[in-house]
Amino acid sequence: MPPAPTNRRPASPKDAPQEPFKRAVSGAMRAMAKTPKLDVHFAAERPSLISTPEGAKARLTEPPRKLTPKEAAIVRGQADSIALRLACHNDAIHRRYAPETTEARAAFDAMEQARVESLGARRMTGVAANIDAMLEDRYSRSHTEKMTSRADAPLEDALALMARERLTGLEPPPHGAKIVEFWRGVIEERAGGDLDRLADAIDDQKQFAHIVRELLSHLDMAGAETPEETESEDVEEPPQNPDDSEEQKQEEDQAKSQAEMETSLAAEDSEQEGESESSEAPYGESAEEGDDGDLEEAADPRRPTTPNADRSGADYHAYTTRFDEIVRAEELCDAEELDRLRAYLDKQLLHLSSVVGRLANRLQRRLMAQQSRSWEFDIEEGMLDPARLPRIIIDPQQPLSFKREKDTDFRDTVVTLLLDNSGSMRGRPITVAATCADILARTLERCGVKVEILGFTTRAWKGGQSRELWLNEGKKANPGRLNDIRHIIYKAADAPWRRARRNLGLMMREGLLKENIDGEALDWAHRRLLARQEQRRILMMISDGAPVDDSTLSVNPGNYLERHLRQVIHDIETKSPVELIAIGIGHDVTRYYRRAVTIVDAEELGGAMTEKLAELFSETSRPAHAGGGRPKGIAAMRA
Repeated sequence: MPPAPTNRRPASPKDAPQEPFKRAVSGAMRAMAKTPKLDVHFAAERPSLISTPEGAKARLTEPPRKLTPKEAAIVRGQADSIALRLACHNDAIHRRYAPETTEARAAFDAMEQARVESLGARRMTGVAANIDAMLEDRYSRSHTEKMTSRADAPLEDALALMARERLTGLEPPPHGAKIVEFWRGVIEERAGGDLDRLADAIDDQKQFAHIVRELLSHLDMAGAETPEETESEDVEEPPQNPDDSEEQKQEEDQAKSQAEMETSLAAEDSEQEGESESSEAPYGESAEEGDDGDLEEAADPRRPTTPNADRSGADYHAYTTRFDEIVRAEELCDAEELDRLRAYLDKQLLHLSSVVGRLANRLQRRLMAQQSRSWEFDIEEGMLDPARLPRIIIDPQQPLSFKREKDTDFRDTVVTLLLDNSGSMRGRPITVAATCADILARTLERCGVKVEILGFTTRAWKGGQSRELWLNEGKKANPGRLNDIRHIIYKAADAPWRRARRNLGLMMREGLLKENIDGEALDWAHRRLLARQEQRRILMMISDGAPVDDSTLSVNPGNYLERHLRQVIHDIETKSPVELIAIGIGHDVTRYYRRAVTIVDAEELGGAMTEKLAELFSETSRPAHAGGGRPKGIAAMRA
């Protein structure tokens, strides 16, 4: 009996389990945004909306293979937020009314994002639930429960959550409620009336912007005064209903809005200005595709931009290095606590240790094979080669073939593992990174390869003593790097593994992981390698995101740290004898490094590290690229 007909699309055997979900989310997103040609893709990075000459490109977080209802709601919330931004937001009006100062601009952006999300939430209960799940996830990752004072709670987040409460009647998500608690009294006292007026203007972006400017002015935010109306500045208002016609698309001036196209999550994700869990570019990153086809990260819209800023990173400097420190791991923790943390690390990853151990043993066998003796064949004297005797039987005119044993040229080598110790690595990623570094250091040491393990973070959130000094000295313009960096030596190259083993437990210490300034850390590790005497020097960077330091980026161009990182990488890759390789955990590092691989899950780190080290050691020769030449094998190293 033939099977009953069905109109269901047959599943492709090659489809991953989450592919149907991704297709459904993409379709719903295009429909809500009234943009059928919206380019939607998924990646293990932050959600964003990118403006290109061909149109808008939306990026959503890659869902896991085993998708839970909570994780599905978070991804849907990201999609709904971006779609509502496209459908209900006009960039021209937003740019016209946006305040000039950083603090006021951040609050203005957050309030506008709350408006467009509230429009969808008021009309569709499913959208309201999805956005609520997205916000709860965002604030839970920001560790708001650790906030102890109003200074720790971003005002713009409090304003956005209170505006959403007024516009939709929905309470703030549990992890965001503490931010509102710190600020509710002050905001209600000074601007409660303005908040009450927002609901009547939710469908009119221009009127809503006027009220927000008045609200910010009542909160004494500099530069928040309402601009004067002039006939020449009138901007046609876009449709504000998600169900309206596609006239909205005609109002968008994407080709002219370089780095101005804020995205679905732009205004609300400052990552708590110090309690940031993520080291990637903030939600709301926006970019325009240049002639070379690469997508350059644009400045965060809430951060000041410098016209004609030097894109090379050569203008990078620190406001002061007085409070920076290079410290050994054992100096940050007493011996008893280090033993306890190391035991905790071992307990966490018993299964991973065996997996990485097998990979490391495979690497060891490959390295030992390269260091063992080899043979020269078809020479005129030496030991008779019996494998070639049949040639003489076949052709007596053939000469006898001899072989001789020789030593393989295995160059003296040192490897530096540079680990990102930022807050976004907290949890599973930093645990896996510490275990992999530990096992690989032991393996390479057995093979006669010296290993150095370094980490980098900052001493404090929100700038620390450097920022305090800058404030006391009158807030000088263009202060440069405005935080106290902390570079940690877990294992020096000459230290035996057995003595440094327990130091890696320090990464499990609560409060150690803060912000990340990758450029200076990479330069520091590189300079340490240059001082070594080994013939071959390898530097491996392990990170899960782009450099982020809220204190520095709040008073400098939004791509200030990234430009410096690119400059350091370029100098190492083109002028240095050091071989540089990077592994990104859930973050595309191939846009920064020539030799790079990106992994989606931290569990893949051990395999990626051993494979890339094996590839490097397998190279029999490598030309120096001090003259700017591209080293061999780069194409093979890209993931």
